Amino acid sequence: MSEESKKPEHWSDSAESMVDSASERQDEQAELRDKFQAKEKESQENYERYLRQVAEMENFKKRVNREKEEAIRHANENLIKDILPVIDNLERAIAHAQGGGNGKPLVEGVEMVLRGLLDVFSKYGVVQVPAVGVVFDPGKHEAMAQVESSEHEPNTIINEHHKGYIFRDRLLRPALVTIAKAPQDKDGKNGQIEVEKGPADD
Repeated sequence: MSEESKKPEHWSDSAESMVDSASERQDEQAELRDKFQAKEKESQENYERYLRQVAEMENFKKRVNREKEEAIRHANENLIKDILPVIDNLERAIAHAQGGGNGKPLVEGVEMVLRGLLDVFSKYGVVQVPAVGVVFDPGKHEAMAQVESSEHEPNTIINEHHKGYIFRDRLLRPALVTIAKAPQDKDGKNGQIEVEKGPADD
C-alpha cells in the first residue's frame, strides 16, 4: 500500500475545508470592498450635493439683497415722483406772487402746496399727531409750557408750537405743545395733579 493511501481520509476533508474558508474570505472581502466603494461614492455624491446647496444658498442671498436694494431704490423713486407735482405748485405760487397783488395768491398757493405735500405723506403712511383739544399724551406730545385756564380741562392741549408726525406705528417727532392747568385759588393752590413729563421735560 502506498504512502498516499495510508493518509487518513480526514486530511482531504480538512484541505477542502481550508480552500472553502479561503474562498469565503475572499468573497467577504470582495463584498466589503464593494460596500466600501458604494459608501465612498455615496459620500462623494452627498458632498457634491452639499456644495451645490451652499452655492444655491449664496446665490439666493445675493438675489434677495439685489431685490431688496431694487425695492428701496424704486420706493424712493416713487416718493420723489409724487413730490415733484408739489414742487411744481410751489414754483407756480412763487411765480404768481412775483407778478404783484396783495399777497393772497401766494398764501393760497402755499396752502395748496402744503395740502399736496400732506397728501403725499399720507399716501406713504405719515400722519400728523392730533394735538389741540386732546388730552396730553407723553408718548406723542412734548409739553413746552402750562397755562392756567378755566375754559379747558387740566392736561388738555390748548396750543401747538410744531406738529408731531407718526410713520405707520412709529413716532417720528412728538408734537410740541402748551397744556392747560387749573387756575390757582386764593391760597395759590390749583389742586391739579402735575402733568406727566414728556421726553424733553427731564
